[in-house]
Amino acid sequence: MIRIVRAKLHGITVTGADLDYHGSITLDPEHCDLAGIRPLEFVDIWNKQSGARISTYVIFGEAGSKCCILNGAAARTCQRGDQVIICSSSYVEETALYDTAPMVLTFTPKNDVKDVLRYRVKETARRPFDFFIETLPHAENSDMEDDSVVDRAIA
Repeated sequence: MIRIVRAKLHGITVTGADLDYHGSITLDPEHCDLAGIRPLEFVDIWNKQSGARISTYVIFGEAGSKCCILNGAAARTCQRGDQVIICSSSYVEETALYDTAPMVLTFTPKNDVKDVLRYRVKETARRPFDFFIETLPHAENSDMEDDSVVDRAIA
């Protein structure tokens, strides 16, 4: 078994830090639904400004709020305005990599979804486990003119 990325919110901006709350990270359920992150799921959080790394569980805030609030002890690791990466993971057999498609959301500074990406692993002539990123169309992505998926290999 190997541990892999299952879903990721990349570069989301912290909107609050509540030391007196009883723990966790509060996220907009619309962001979580799009990425596939569930309430009470444990996630790793990596602060891009400080390098702090923590693990906690997700609770849902108000839909459409674009919130990312660190609560309890986690509030000590981030400040409002910091960008973080929130990653859920799962354990799979190595061959299951071909069947996984983690969703990755990237964000603007105001926590609007910028890109919806899907990670893929495929067997190629170069290697048995090659890595690709697909860019998916979504309502907020004005760069995509049609419903096509853009697939790009990572060298």
